[in-house]
Amino acid sequence: MSNFKISGVIPPVVVPELEDHSLDVPSFEKLINKMINAGVDGLFFLGSSGEVVFSTDEVREQVIREAVRIVNHRVPVLVGIIDTETERVLQHGRQAERLGADAVVATAPFYALGGLAEMAEHFRILARELTLPVFAYDIPVCVHTKLPWKLAIELGKEGTLAGVKDSSGDDINFRYLCQANEKAGHPMSLLTGHEIVVDGAYLSGADGSVPGLANVEPEGYVRMWKAYQAGDWATVKAEQDKLNELSHIFDVTSGLQGYAGGVGAFKTALWLMGVFSTNQMPRPVKAMDSQNVEKIREVLKTNGLL
Repeated sequence: MSNFKISGVIPPVVVPELEDHSLDVPSFEKLINKMINAGVDGLFFLGSSGEVVFSTDEVREQVIREAVRIVNHRVPVLVGIIDTETERVLQHGRQAERLGADAVVATAPFYALGGLAEMAEHFRILARELTLPVFAYDIPVCVHTKLPWKLAIELGKEGTLAGVKDSSGDDINFRYLCQANEKAGHPMSLLTGHEIVVDGAYLSGADGSVPGLANVEPEGYVRMWKAYQAGDWATVKAEQDKLNELSHIFDVTSGLQGYAGGVGAFKTALWLMGVFSTNQMPRPVKAMDSQNVEKIREVLKTNGLL
């Protein structure tokens, strides 16, 4: 059974690319240091915002290696080992172990879809055969399978899961999971991936947040976490409201779909702020054009980030 616990703000780190699509290491280092200096409590690499499904095995290795080097034990490093089926996930997990990660994050299998029994066995195999704590990444929109709270708490109580990163959009399931986790003695760290309603997740009992928007503005999420710890709910809401104004970088653009408008907005904002050297996206996604760039620039200006 894992004794690994984590709480607070754990951003899913965006990966900068050069024009030739190779990793932009200096920009990566700038971003990591920016968030650590802001007071985040951990960093999650190779999640959805970290382009894990766009990355070759070689790129994944480079991202982990550089992340561990740059972080240098200042905060815990969580690494996504997301892949289609169990054997491939195990390969990524062993690589994360070898390169110095502190915990791994895995989804349910997402090509040969199974039922709850197969999902449970998938996580049990990972926990049994890897030495690192295992977090479940609940993101049914991408993997087409939902992790129900009753199964999650069963896996937590038996020591299979160290935690859950919830990006399901199912607030009812998450609330039930938080209550069940508390009743069971809090065996898991429960993290919300919904940056727009982190305040609501904290009210439900979340242990922390994994907000992509913290790549752009980590300080607000850190202030919100500290206010939550202090029981200052008025400040929690006020900080969330301010962050939500910044989150309009997602919806002021046009002609974009899905990943291009989400992670594309993060990259474009970081480029405009001087953290990234480009706003390059992985193929086949195009970088934002000048009209959309200007719209994001205006949101950043309005919110005092430029």
